[in-house]
Amino acid sequence: MDQNRKPKPGDLIEIFRVGYKHWAIYVGDGYVIHVVSASGYSCSGSSSGTSGKDGKATVKKQKLQDVVGSDEYCINNRLDDQYKPRPIQDILQDAEGFLGREFSYDVATNNCEHLATLLRYGKPQSQQVQFGMTSHTE
Repeated sequence: MDQNRKPKPGDLIEIFRVGYKHWAIYVGDGYVIHVVSASGYSCSGSSSGTSGKDGKATVKKQKLQDVVGSDEYCINNRLDDQYKPRPIQDILQDAEGFLGREFSYDVATNNCEHLATLLRYGKPQSQQVQFGMTSHTE
């Protein structure tokens, strides 16, 4: 985890929400691409494992500071030792290609951390889900 440097394009951003962690990918100029519910809020884990009433989510590009709000965040490229990050231009191109896409959201198999790691490493993973953390991920 790196809390002291400014994010660079392709970095994974971990945002500490109450009860879960939200994930985004930094794309430059102060913007991130991340998953939001149909209501426009960052997706969160729930007991049903879905986001929003219908379990749908959309990929959006927003200012990092708007997504973070009053919460804390850090750069967390934690899988860099396990997987080689994809070339930055590929990460950014694919991230832009996801914009506006709606998909079925599932906390265990298709959440915001899965999208962020898919973009950076080409491998959709959620360590919070994988390791059975007590808080939900999105």
